[in-house]
Order: sequence, then C-alpha cells, then structure tokens
Amino acid sequence: MTPQDRAFYDSNGYYLAKGLFSPEEAAIYRAEVHALSARQGETDATWESQKGSGTKIEHSHDVHFSSAAFTRLMLDPRFIAVCTAIIGPNVQLHHNKIFIKPPEKGSPFPMHQDYPYFPHRDHSMIAAIFHFDDAPVEKGCLCVYPGGHKLGPLDAVGSDHHLPEDRFPIAGATPIPAKAGDVVFFQYLLPHGSGQNVSDEPRTTLLVQLRDPADVPLNNRHTSRGQGMMLAGVAPAAKFEFAWQQVEVSDV
Repeated sequence: MTPQDRAFYDSNGYYLAKGLFSPEEAAIYRAEVHALSARQGETDATWESQKGSGTKIEHSHDVHFSSAAFTRLMLDPRFIAVCTAIIGPNVQLHHNKIFIKPPEKGSPFPMHQDYPYFPHRDHSMIAAIFHFDDAPVEKGCLCVYPGGHKLGPLDAVGSDHHLPEDRFPIAGATPIPAKAGDVVFFQYLLPHGSGQNVSDEPRTTLLVQLRDPADVPLNNRHTSRGQGMMLAGVAPAAKFEFAWQQVEVSDV
C-alpha cells in the first residue's frame, strides 16, 4: 500500500488491491474452490432473512484444512504485505470461508457489520475477499457504505444481525466491482453486503478474517479450528499448556 492507499483506507474503510494475483493464479484457486465444494456436497449459507426467495449460496469454513493451496495463499507475501500495512507487523487468522454464488440465483447478503459476530476490544479485525473470477455488479459484487466504519458499532436487527434496511438499503451502497485476482480489504465495522447474482456465471471468492493478536475478543462466539494461526509476526507471550489441558470451545 502506498501512503495514498492507506489514507483512502482510513477514510473509507476499504481498499481494493487490483491485480494482487494474476488471472492465471486466480483460475487455479477458482478450480480448488469448486473441487472442494464438489467433494463436500450440498451446502447453503443463505441468511435467514433471505430464505424462501429461491436463492442459495455454497460455502465452507476453514478451507486450509481441506486444501494446502489455501494455506499457501494466506501466506503469500503479496497478501501479507497489505495485511501488515493495515494491521501492523503481527497478523493472526480468525477464520476463513469460501463462497460460490451460483448463476442466476446466488443469494444476496443484506447490509451488515461483522462486529456483532465477533466483537473485539480494539476493532483491529479486517476482512479480505479474494476474487477468483470477475465480480461485476450483476454477479452480486461487494457493496459498502464508504466511511461507515467511523460510526462505530451499530444496532443490528434479525437473527442474522443485518442493519436496518430503511437506513442502509443495498441500493444506496457503493458497489466495488472486481476482477479475477483482485482482493478487497475492509474494516469489520464497515457496513457491507452484496446483491443477488443474476448473471449466467458463478461468483467465486475466499473471505479471510484477520486481527492483531493483541486485540481482545469480547465473547467466544464464532470460534474456529484455524483461529490463532499466525500469518505474520508473533503472538503475545502466553503460559504454555498442553493441548489436552485446554478447554475446547465449539463453533456456534
């Protein structure tokens, strides 16, 4: 990131890293995502507020346990360079997940903040969306309210914790169309969502959530097997315990 890029991120809450990976590299990861999806079988991550509309979205969590390709991707120096420019020298994985929005009926995501799902004391959490194929508006690309992260945590509604549609309609958000190989980074307080994929091609992405390891989670919801993996730098010193001495917290 240049100083201008960082200033844009601080002001708007997001940064589109164009061409961080080549289209050829993106095609390889796209194939990995679709192969993983085929192996695991039918899934649907459509939010409760959108169910019954005839749409669906395929997904999987912690995909670096399913394919080494994603482990390599998360450690790629090009990706880490942007992460450290935003978070600082120490970058820790919170979780990751793939999404495939199928053609014509790919489920939308209402506008929301990520804060309600995994709130942190210092708000160091960011998300990165890797685009493995082109994501124009008609594919249901990411949409944001630039600068909305400065509003702080907002009241959410519904079981899926989306923002009130009368205040944050997706039609009023700024779309961020992307090309295969682009990566969008955004602050977890930024209001964001995406529309339905109405095109004749799938939209294929990997979302990675990252934080400063010194930041303190305010609850233990949305933990994952991969949480705590260091992608850059070091974690704060902690008393050593054998794995079997630690209390396990299941995903919720």
